[in-house]
Parts: sequence; C-alpha cells; structure tokens
Amino acid sequence: MENTARPEYPRPHFDRSSRWLNLNGSWDFAREPGRFDESIVVPFPWEHPDSGVVAHWLPTAWYRRRIERPADWAGERTILHFGAVQHHATVWVNGALAVSHTGGYLPFEADITDLLEDGVGELVVQVEAPTDKRFIPHGKQRSMPADDYDGCAFTPSSGIWQTVWLEPRPAEYISQLELRGTADSIEITMTGPSPVRIEIPGVLVREYDEWPGTVTLPIPEPQLWTVDNPHLYDVIVAAGADTVRGYTGLRTIEWQGSTLVLNGVPTYVRGVLDQGFWPGGGHTAPSDEALRRDLELARAAGFNLVRKHIKLEDPRWLYWADRLGMLVWAEPPSTGRFRADAVAAFEEVAAGMVARDSNHPSIVIWGGYNEEWGLDWDVPGDPAKQDAVRRVYRIIKDADPSRPIVDNSGWAHVETDLVDWHYYDENVGSWAAIVDRLINTSDGRFPVRLGPEFVAEKAIAAPGFDAADHVQLNGEYGGGSTSVERGWHLRWQTQELRRHPRNAGYIYTELCDIEHETVGIYTYDRRTKDLGGAVPSDVHAETVLIVDITPEAPGRDLVLAGSAATIPVRISHHGTEPLLGTLHWPSGSTPVDAKPFTVTDPITIPATNPGRLNLWLTDPAGTTVARTFIDITA
Repeated sequence: MENTARPEYPRPHFDRSSRWLNLNGSWDFAREPGRFDESIVVPFPWEHPDSGVVAHWLPTAWYRRRIERPADWAGERTILHFGAVQHHATVWVNGALAVSHTGGYLPFEADITDLLEDGVGELVVQVEAPTDKRFIPHGKQRSMPADDYDGCAFTPSSGIWQTVWLEPRPAEYISQLELRGTADSIEITMTGPSPVRIEIPGVLVREYDEWPGTVTLPIPEPQLWTVDNPHLYDVIVAAGADTVRGYTGLRTIEWQGSTLVLNGVPTYVRGVLDQGFWPGGGHTAPSDEALRRDLELARAAGFNLVRKHIKLEDPRWLYWADRLGMLVWAEPPSTGRFRADAVAAFEEVAAGMVARDSNHPSIVIWGGYNEEWGLDWDVPGDPAKQDAVRRVYRIIKDADPSRPIVDNSGWAHVETDLVDWHYYDENVGSWAAIVDRLINTSDGRFPVRLGPEFVAEKAIAAPGFDAADHVQLNGEYGGGSTSVERGWHLRWQTQELRRHPRNAGYIYTELCDIEHETVGIYTYDRRTKDLGGAVPSDVHAETVLIVDITPEAPGRDLVLAGSAATIPVRISHHGTEPLLGTLHWPSGSTPVDAKPFTVTDPITIPATNPGRLNLWLTDPAGTTVARTFIDITA
C-alpha cells in the first residue's frame, strides 16, 4: 500500500527514524460495523475533504488495513504507534485486542508482536467521536449540543488525525528521554536499561555502566538558542540494545520586572494567536511544509511568539518552531462544561502536554484554562472552580518548574506566574482608556461581550488573588469586521499596547481566518489580505511609531478642523541598545534618541494637507526601522 500522505517521521523529539514504517495513506473505511465500502486517507479527519470521506456528525467509524512487519525486524518487538485519534480508539490486530485509548490529543502505542501471524496482520481501528463534546477535551471543535462558545467553534476533526506508524525496538528499551537545556548545560533524564552511552555529536561522549536516572552535562563553548540563531544540539542515547535520538537548545527563560528575559536579554512579546486549522484537513496540516510555512508567515508578519490556542499541535510544528526560532505559548484543548469527569480529563491532557512537549526549547509559556471555558464562566463565584484552576497550575508547575504558567488565560486568575487579560473593543477611545487602566492601575475590571445583547463585567483576579505584583501582558485583542477595518484596528490598538512600558507584550487574534471567522492576518488558505495599507510587520516591529491622536474611522484618522494641525508622535523601542535615529515626514525630519523598553516624549509634526501622511524612522545607517501613516481628511 503506497503512502501518499504526511510521509515525514512524526516524532522528531524522540527519534527512531532509522527504522520505521509509515502506515499513512489509503485505508478501508466503514460507517457501520463490517461494511468497509469506502476508503479514507489517513491521517486526515473524516469531516474534511483531504480525507476523501467528508462525513459530518458521524459518532463511530471503523478503519482497516493490512500490515506487514519488515523481515529484518523479526528478532525484535513490533510497536504500533498512533500520534493522535479523536476521541476513543479501540485497536485490534488479527481480531485480538491490541489497545484502547481515550483522549483525542495524546499519543499511544501497542506492542503487537505476538498478535502478528508470520509478521502479517489485519489492523482494525474503531473510533468513537462523540457529537456531544462538552465534557471531553476538544478545544475549538464544534459540539452538539453546543458549547457556550459555539460562535467561535469550527468543524470537528474526528478519527485518526496524526500519523500511524510501526517501529521495531528491543524487549528492554528507552521509554523516556527528557532534555532540559540551560545557559551552559543539558540535563538528561532517561528511563531505560544500562549500560548507557550519550553522544552530543561534535561536542562530547559519556558512558555509564549503571545509569543514575538523570545527569547534567556541561557544554563547552555553549551556543545559545535564540530567535535569531536557534542553535540546536542533537543528543543520541544508546541504552542497552536501544538507541533514541533527541535534541534541545541551550536557553534560559525568566521574567524580570515586567519583561520576558531570554538568555538574559529583555524580549518584548509580539505574539499571535494560531488555532491550527487548515481548509482541507481541519486539525491536520496538508504537509510538513504547511506546518513550517505557518511559522514563516507569523515571522513575516512581525511576530516573535505564537500562542497555539487550546490545541496540542502536531509535534512537527513544534519541531519547526525549534528550528526556525519562534517562541511558543502552548496550552491544552478545553472542555465545554464543568463536571468532575471533564475536569479530570482536562488535567490528564494538561499533564500529557508537558510530558510530550517539554523537550522543545521554543516553548516559553505553558497555559492552563482559557477564559474559564470548561468552568461555566464562573471562577470568581465558585471555590470549586477556583480549586480546579489552582490544581492545573500546580500539575504543570510540578512537572516543569522551568517555564512560567498562565493558569486561566484572560480572566479570573487564581494562581499564576503571568497575569494576562483578553479585551476586545471596536471603540478606539474606550479601548485606549481601558487598556491604560488595566495596565497602570489596580482596577482589573473590564467589559466582555458574551453574546449579542449580553455584556458581562470580568476581572483579571479571582477573590483572594493579588495581581498587582505579577508580570502583566495582553493575551488576546483585535477588532473590525472587514479586512480594512481589521487593518485599521491592528494599527491603532497595537500602538496603544506599545505605549505602556509596564505591559510585557500582547497576542493578536489571529494568524489565519478559519471558516466563518475572518479575523486573520491571512486568509484561510494563507493568502495576504488588503488591510487598508497597514503592513503587519511594521505594526509588530521591534521599534514602532505611536501617533498621539484618537482616530475617527478607517480612511479618516484625522479630520482637519482648519487648514492645519499638529500631531504628536512617540517612539516605542524594544531593541537591546539605544537607537539614535531620525524621524522623517514628507516636509521635514528630526533626530530621535530612543532608549530600550521606553517610550519617548512626543515629537510634534505638522499636518497641513488631506491625504496619507507617511512617517518613517531611520537608524544611523539610513535603514528604515519603523514606519506608519495617518489618513487625513478635511
């Protein structure tokens, strides 16, 4: 059976790719037991066209294919792997139960050696994908009955949605390889047999007759992992007869005052929300190149961080974030309602997220809950829900104390390392006023529109939690219905966030359109948009220009009351060194001295004629480092 879909090795952080067999491609498919009269392309969900099926609200289906173990694996164990299956999978080989697994986002495996007959087997997978998803982790997949957040949910991704493959391994094998890079060393935790040989190619080799469980290896002449130079170290571990290859980067992540500090260097968070959906495959990217391309598109738009929103993404996406130097905020998929079994399932996937992904140096923030989803939007009023938030924070912190955690992104923080807030408002005046209040005062209240006629007042702190001494950043923002309006709000709202030195950064919503949600920087098929002249990479640059006016509307930023006006302009600079530059406009220029992580005093420039007034800032070499414009009407 020829493999035609997603041929790349699926698990680069725990790599046995020297010998493996990809099972992706065409499988038999049945909507009723035993009736295999269709075919489906694995690993694409059955609702989406890349699967070749397009079956909506199908609660149960069956997959079937023939498997054959390569002859040279005969003396080893044959392991069947699933990257992810939504939601409950039962797997048989030659009619015998191999494994069952519940949970749509975490990997699972089965030793099928003894179930094969002369190395051959019929593999059958039954998948149950409940239409009512409210009590299971499912993120933005639509549920029926609907979630409270149905208006921003999308077509589900049911069935096998990540790669299926076979690998050989010895009877005693490496079951865990955890790598943590610091500024000058790599901590290696491995579970497996002895003796152990560790090689970091070109750097060092160490051998152990008896493995102690964890070792810390100093790295001579260390090269740090940064967004501009994402250097990675391969780590090859041979334990007994088994060998696994992993990798990590050397980097430190901490928060000092109101600033993210990466390797000791202050770094302003210029982030974008990315929900990880594709037109043809839903949760499944059409190719490895598509995963890489999304990160390149984020970088091209000026972002240095991607918040992968309530989805555990394909590990290949994290691999490319590591390779390309993109910071990542990772968070588990949400449930829809508060119930004991739903909370337990959410906690399980949160713990699994850290276990699966903690090797990736790109991840600099772990998330827990999002906007009280799965908590019935009532954390401040219910101690049991506050306990649930606190518990998931501690589950993640106990598993990985090295990264900061957001306990409940956007609203009602209970126990957290970072205080973030989500605020959407299409009135530029109230947007600026509430942003200023949230960042610079102890008043953490703000309005949230939960429905067409329902606006609730939310708070960034639950009772008993003091947010004042925590790092603060915006976790979501954006506005506008049309692309031109989106571009206009992008310019003006972002500059307000850049105005306040206490703010550690922001997350713009979002990278790409998804189905009915057309609020992306790019379209659903990843094309650029007409944003009314706004250039995302200018808006999200390291250095930006802040225009001190309250704009009227798209195309009418400033309405001249007479024949002329003056416009105050400030510079927000997040470079590591002072910028001695020059601010230009068509009729003049003036020198600028911008200090790192500060906002300059205003520079007044004249506005005399209707039209688009361009402003730009150059460095001492004459290179333009910031630009914006003002649309003026009479």
